[in-house]
Amino acid sequence: MAEELVKIGLITSPQGIRGEVRVFPLTDFPERFSTLRQALLGPEARPVGIRCMGAVKNMIILAVDGVSDRDQAEKLRQQYIQVPKSEVFPLPEGHFYVFDLVGLDVVDPEGKPLGKLVAVESISPAHDHYVVETPAGTRHMVPAVKTFVKEISLERGVVVVEPIPGLLED
Repeated sequence: MAEELVKIGLITSPQGIRGEVRVFPLTDFPERFSTLRQALLGPEARPVGIRCMGAVKNMIILAVDGVSDRDQAEKLRQQYIQVPKSEVFPLPEGHFYVFDLVGLDVVDPEGKPLGKLVAVESISPAHDHYVVETPAGTRHMVPAVKTFVKEISLERGVVVVEPIPGLLED
């Protein structure tokens, strides 16, 4: 089985006439583009050589090997730049990638199943919200704060949530 891939950027448009592309970073570590020399491109995840040419506002400018004019660069629009999951930057203790959280079982502090974590949404500037789907199929938002989220254990595959009345009730 092939290793899982992680999207770290989205090509939004050509940059100039020499084949460079503008990339919107999908990573908390956009500086990684300055040393990245190879990535996987598009839905077929084909390996390509890349070079960081700089940044403009919130966009990274990349040169892609074999792409030498604006028409070729235009064909790359809306393609993702990906890396193998094993190449993601390590996070500090207590921080997690969304792809590690989605699919975890959600339980209460006694271990009673409450549902599955199906998504993480950034609807508030203060904190994320975990979308928990109950066994009945109802989805609830749980603020990703210590008041509610008591523990995350990737090893055990669980998120321990302290539910207040009404938080996860169908």
